[in-house]
Amino acid sequence: MKIVLDTNCLLPALSKNSAYRKLWNAFLEGKYELFYTTAMLQEYEEIMWRYYSPATITLTIDLLLNSPHAHQIIPYYEWNLISADPDDNKFVDCALNAGADFIVTNDKHFNILKEIDFPKICVIDIESFKKIL
Repeated sequence: MKIVLDTNCLLPALSKNSAYRKLWNAFLEGKYELFYTTAMLQEYEEIMWRYYSPATITLTIDLLLNSPHAHQIIPYYEWNLISADPDDNKFVDCALNAGADFIVTNDKHFNILKEIDFPKICVIDIESFKKIL
């Protein structure tokens, strides 16, 4: 299974006491393939600085960069499908270029994708992804 993970779903998955830790553990166990872009990694790191220690941030980024289950994508085309928050388009572009099965997000801006017939992108929330795992 190929996924793109929005920052708002990565952060709670990292905490050892979180109800969503199962998502991060499943990634570490290779139960899904995680796709990212450089812009996504920068956002992950930027937002993690608000909540996590430098050691945790370094470990997380290193795991993403070196895991056989994480893959960097270089999007060559920007679809600009989300106008309410254009910064979210980096996740959409990554998903399209990766051929991802899902974008996992709790961000309501992504709901617009459910109304678009082409390109078709499946968006699910973190709770739904947890159930799939």
